[in-house]
Amino acid sequence: MGCKGQNNEPMEHKYTNALINETSPYLLQHAHNPVDWNPWNKSTLDKAKTENKLILISVGYSACHWCHVMEHESFEDSLVAQIMNKNFINIKVDREERPDVDQVYMNAVQLMNGSGGWPLNVVALPDGRPVWGGTYFKKEQWLSALEQISKLYNEKPEKLREYAQKLEQGIKALDVVQLNTNEPVFEKDYIDEAIKNWSKQFDNRDGGLNRAPKFMMPNNYHFLLRYAYQTNDKKLQEFVNLTLKKMAYGGIFDQVGGGFSRYSVDPVWHIPHFEKMLYDNGQLVSLYADAYLITKNELYKNVITETLEYIKNEMTLANGAFFSSLDADSNSPEGELEEGAYYVWNKEELQLVIGDDFYLFSDYFNINNYGLWEKGHYVLIRKDDDESIIKKHDITLETLTEKVSKWKNMLLKERDKKDKPRLDDKTLTSWNALMLKGYNDAYRVLENKNYLNSAIQNAEFIIGNQLREDGGLYHTYKNGKSTINGYLEDYAATIDAFISLYETTLNEKWLNTARDLANYTFDHFYDESSKMFFFTSNEDDSLVSRSIEYRDNVIPASNSIMAKNLFKLSHYFDNSHFSKTAMTMLNNVKPEMQEYPSGYSNWLDLMLNYAQPYYEVAIVGEKAKDKIETLNKTYIPNKLIAGSTNENNMPLLENRYNPESTLIYVCVNKACKLPVSEVGKAIKLLLE
Repeated sequence: MGCKGQNNEPMEHKYTNALINETSPYLLQHAHNPVDWNPWNKSTLDKAKTENKLILISVGYSACHWCHVMEHESFEDSLVAQIMNKNFINIKVDREERPDVDQVYMNAVQLMNGSGGWPLNVVALPDGRPVWGGTYFKKEQWLSALEQISKLYNEKPEKLREYAQKLEQGIKALDVVQLNTNEPVFEKDYIDEAIKNWSKQFDNRDGGLNRAPKFMMPNNYHFLLRYAYQTNDKKLQEFVNLTLKKMAYGGIFDQVGGGFSRYSVDPVWHIPHFEKMLYDNGQLVSLYADAYLITKNELYKNVITETLEYIKNEMTLANGAFFSSLDADSNSPEGELEEGAYYVWNKEELQLVIGDDFYLFSDYFNINNYGLWEKGHYVLIRKDDDESIIKKHDITLETLTEKVSKWKNMLLKERDKKDKPRLDDKTLTSWNALMLKGYNDAYRVLENKNYLNSAIQNAEFIIGNQLREDGGLYHTYKNGKSTINGYLEDYAATIDAFISLYETTLNEKWLNTARDLANYTFDHFYDESSKMFFFTSNEDDSLVSRSIEYRDNVIPASNSIMAKNLFKLSHYFDNSHFSKTAMTMLNNVKPEMQEYPSGYSNWLDLMLNYAQPYYEVAIVGEKAKDKIETLNKTYIPNKLIAGSTNENNMPLLENRYNPESTLIYVCVNKACKLPVSEVGKAIKLLLE
């Protein structure tokens, strides 16, 4: 990680702090700051108590642009460091490594200021209870704030203790989920009403919600896609497809190398915040896979193939694990770290690379006022569909497709000459599971064997490296070493991915491991009083508050994924405890769902399983896998698949094997229709 001089000799560093022994790229980036940074661990926290010093907790992540700006302006400054080192025990936290710590202090800052973000900077008492915080500060603001708070602590510490107590109560109140003792009633009318409220925010011109910045929120559109097609709501179908098209056309999708950035700063998906996160891309592949299955829109297929090509080339280790992210910043031609430098083009560059085709190219990718960003830079964006372009330029679709492919290859070669954005090369179990599921969904829809191989290889990586002998999971992996006890998000995402892998492969190893992991979460994460799951294990050191994450965000809440897992596993294993827990969890959240549906889309998806028929499809016989592949060619989101090529004692498969023929059983609420041997007939029963 160390910097190199011109002659490739390691540079001498003036400062080195305790972060030098960490594996997180984000923490290592701060290892040579003059600030005496420490990692978050027991000995650092004990030191604060022993010395009775305030703790300064600064949380960020490797791909965070403003985190790097603040580091450069303040944490690399020796005067700032002097004040920080004198008055505080300074702790740097990678939010992706320690989402539990991030969650507690983010809640505190949101309570104090009404909003939060990263970098997240918090001052806490020696016992860890927060008293002050914010996000990005300019150097002068930062110095002034630190001096004021140090003065207050020295002169009137009781004031801070009083405030800490109030704030602690506020933080704990945020994490409380009440057990809903009302009868669980889940009806379509309730979901209709939620979507009606939600639709007031829809941007019917450019897709997404009517605001900037625009986040892609894959789970929102996955749920809306399902609801629109399952209920035949044409208007909603149009809106979802408009959103998917506009995202695929936008600069938020890397038109040259594939893969999506985190969000768009404008309302037309044009200029991204250029960091690329694994979790977005995994979920978006799953979303576009289902959308392609329904529409057969070639644009969606291209998004999937180009995104997975990017993941394969830039984000995958030899052992099948996936890296976390690519930074927004990279070196500009002048050698300055600049956001988006790797991805933007000027007109002269493009003319030089594209040559004779430039007129057509510039129309296709808008090298005009529409595509212009700033400082003469363009971010490639599409406005017109292929039909319009071929009509206007009087060429065939084949010609255009060939040319676009050629342009992308040429630009990719040219771009490879630039300095690449920094890579966060740690591996997170939860994010890997999201990408694993993306690969599995892409295989299910496109039948590319390489995608299934990547999914299986990653699942084997999780079992081989992240699954411990005691049945628990590790959260992170780097340089061959697995560390940090897993969080609920790791279990929830892995169970979900393993269930989907079972449905594709019929290998019961994945389903049984999913069940074992679910049992483990009951032992270590379950809250008896609310019937929800804590974010942290009962084996972890306690923080200010033990939170229950239940509101869906860019990644659905670990509790909503868990509830859906238990719903499915209850069907597979005829487990009434799983079934009752899933229903109770959904009922607990129900009172909040209609008011802010975009924060509960995964819960609404689960509610749809109860509000309308949900099918168990059991396929038994030697041709089971072939029939599943045929069945998967039709979009049927309200089903699970169980299957076997021989005798099997799983509840859904028992006594159903017939050596003479492969039969398909369609069941709902433990009542089955007569078995059929043709997939077409089974689909009719499912779409009745």
